[in-house]
Amino acid sequence: MYPRALLPRMVTDPTLPPEISAQLRSSPHVLRMARTGQQAKSSSAATWLLVVPGLMLLLWLLSRSGVMLVGGVGLGIFGLTRWMAVDSSNRSAKRRLELAREHAHRYVLPEDLDYPCQMLLRRAQNAVDAILSSDVNRAGLIDTIDNQVTLPEEEWQISQRLARLAAMHAEHGRLVPRELPTGMEDAFKPYASALDAAWTSLAKRVRNLEKYAKQVRRADRVYHAHMRLEALAARTPDYQQLVADTVRDELAHVHIARLADQAAHVRRMFEESIDMARRAAGELVRAPLS
Repeated sequence: MYPRALLPRMVTDPTLPPEISAQLRSSPHVLRMARTGQQAKSSSAATWLLVVPGLMLLLWLLSRSGVMLVGGVGLGIFGLTRWMAVDSSNRSAKRRLELAREHAHRYVLPEDLDYPCQMLLRRAQNAVDAILSSDVNRAGLIDTIDNQVTLPEEEWQISQRLARLAAMHAEHGRLVPRELPTGMEDAFKPYASALDAAWTSLAKRVRNLEKYAKQVRRADRVYHAHMRLEALAARTPDYQQLVADTVRDELAHVHIARLADQAAHVRRMFEESIDMARRAAGELVRAPLS
């Protein structure tokens, strides 16, 4: 399956306290329940586990059987333990649901978006992942805009606006009749144009992210070549001596000069690729969504 066919992951507000963000991310099903207004379900299993020992105790009172008494006490203890575990689980689920409702405006789920918006968010996330996982980013060579802070904020801003656009697009589809009365088409056009303008702006923003990611990937490739050449550069005298010892004098000078120039050439390529990546990052800073 191609990456663009994958659904986007949920996005949380990067300014949330880490412990709250972790709780929200750990229970996506609870977030969906909060979105749809569902209530936490209480289990009736524990109730039955208490009823059965009670019935056995009643049977013991009627029959005076020692086996019934031992069985009833054992099942009673087991039922009480299970009830405490289930009750604790229910309380935990309710707390998570309350937290999800309290912070409902601080996360975006894939279900909050229509398909085109899902795919656009996925593209943005792919670009962010490519940048943050690059070796040049880890080495701090392109972090002129503080990628660890700026890019999650960029992803959040894009996801928020896509969620709003998807909701308004759905509302527009419900309100605008499929067949408009003659002469009323122009009255509805500005609303459709506003949705199109918002989409165009967000798509351009994602393309800028992808441009940045493309330059970072290029810088990564040059960086890898540069690191290998650095390893060879340490052996340059050995290579030069080999050429001097085995090649005729007039050819030796050419080869030795080429070896000396090659490292400088690759270094220039590396510096140019880093500069291009930084300029692509600068375009994001000059036109922030927020």
